Amino acid sequence: MNPASLHPAASKPAALEPSASAYGRLRDLGSFLRTWLHSPARVGAIAPSSAALARLITGQVDVAAGRVLELGPGTGVFTRALLERGVSEEDLILVEAAPEFAALLKQRFPAAQVLCADARHLSRQPSLGDNGVAAVVSGLPLRNLSRRHRLAVLLGAFRNLPADGAFYQFTYGARFPLPRSWTDRHGFKVQRLGRIYGNLPPATVYRVTRRVASRWIGA
Repeated sequence: MNPASLHPAASKPAALEPSASAYGRLRDLGSFLRTWLHSPARVGAIAPSSAALARLITGQVDVAAGRVLELGPGTGVFTRALLERGVSEEDLILVEAAPEFAALLKQRFPAAQVLCADARHLSRQPSLGDNGVAAVVSGLPLRNLSRRHRLAVLLGAFRNLPADGAFYQFTYGARFPLPRSWTDRHGFKVQRLGRIYGNLPPATVYRVTRRVASRWIGA
């Protein structure tokens, strides 16, 4: 895998164009509905995430820190938000289990690395290079998974994160998808960043980091 590089201006226009039109948004909705009908537990929603949710979940990603791993990108709503923040397309690693979405992502973001793989088994995959990734943004419907698989996703992500790296997750539930006892046991701190009521359905965003203090922060 090539070392990370930052060229934000080079990749923005091509990546943002496919969904700029009303036709593109309708096509995204159609793709989402077809995938949801085929596997509702894997997709977790009947429509792509809103732009407001995308801004919230990507708003603290340090674009100068290095590569970004995105789990469950779907049609690329969070991916486009990362590009708008200045993340280079070449610095994106997109892990998508649905073949239809993975193919769409390869078309839309040709400079990104797209892996058609199940994020539940991320810890079994080879490391993402010596430098790992600076941040992980997750669009996975964790509440549709067993607690064991939720934890597997989190541990697999942190396997590739530096000591100060962060994992960003949204959920439709009232609390973070893993109980406090589990996050405490594995040394994680969970911080609630905010809730987007205009999303369908409303969603809350959390930031997870390695614990440096004894107090757990969560909803």
